[in-house]
Amino acid sequence: VQLVESGGGLVQAGGSLRLSCVTTGVTFDDESIGWFRQAPGKEREGVACISPSYGGTYYEDSVKGRFTISSDKGKNTVYLQMDSLTPEDTAIYYCAVDLGDSRELDAHEYDYWGQGTQVTVSS
Repeated sequence: VQLVESGGGLVQAGGSLRLSCVTTGVTFDDESIGWFRQAPGKEREGVACISPSYGGTYYEDSVKGRFTISSDKGKNTVYLQMDSLTPEDTAIYYCAVDLGDSRELDAHEYDYWGQGTQVTVSS
């Protein structure tokens, strides 16, 4: 399994970004795919995850209504649309795959990780 994130960058508060995670070796039939983030000096936290087979999406409370996770099996890609960004969203964002399809935002459940993409939101 390989995961490659892209789409990060510098944006002003209130702006939007769309992150992409291109996957190799993921079937989209029996995994959960999640987005996590880690800010300097903070622990890695789950942001959103999707279970394409189950048809569910799950979000951390602080991003509900602002972030949207989606997947495109034909493109082997998972997206994270981020709107109404705030400086508190500044972090490295990682894509990860949970082969057990836990549908949880617990990093310990995830088996494979991408290299991350930096998101910086200026005030």
